[in-house]
Amino acid sequence: MKTTKILPFLLLLVFASCSSVRVYSDYDKQVDFTPYKTYAFHKNGIDKAEISDLDKKRILHAIDETMSAKGFTKSDNPDLLISFFTKEREEVNVNQFNAGWGYGWGWGWNPFLWGGNTMVTRHTEGSLYIDIIDAKKKELIWQGEGEGVLTKDRDKKEALIKEFVSKILEQYPPQKK
Repeated sequence: MKTTKILPFLLLLVFASCSSVRVYSDYDKQVDFTPYKTYAFHKNGIDKAEISDLDKKRILHAIDETMSAKGFTKSDNPDLLISFFTKEREEVNVNQFNAGWGYGWGWGWNPFLWGGNTMVTRHTEGSLYIDIIDAKKKELIWQGEGEGVLTKDRDKKEALIKEFVSKILEQYPPQKK
């Protein structure tokens, strides 16, 4: 009896802890990240991103918020340059239900099944890459990637971009092991 009361609560915790954004990062292990305190945006890199100017502004604003919350300062003479680029692809899922005749395994006749049912769903999956470059050496020192399902709903898009950026930059600077 107690398990039936606890099970819904556990399922809620499991689903609530799942993020809609999957995040990965890579970095140069030879670099000491502690001296970096200031940043600026790498305009040439950002201009090449193939997204709307409004989405670029949303991403830039989210990066500003996240970096300042981490104690970094925007500067005209920065230690770091930040750039980003995006990729997107359409995902198509085809699911077939009751695709045969009969009940159970094998073939046979079933008065309740008359053929199959096919369901096709589509969604756009996107990736946001954030590059952090040493401003003096002009070398990439860290790259973060976030993947997730995109939306065209303006209000949801704003929240999704903030989630992408904050989840990616959670991994910057990398922790020494």
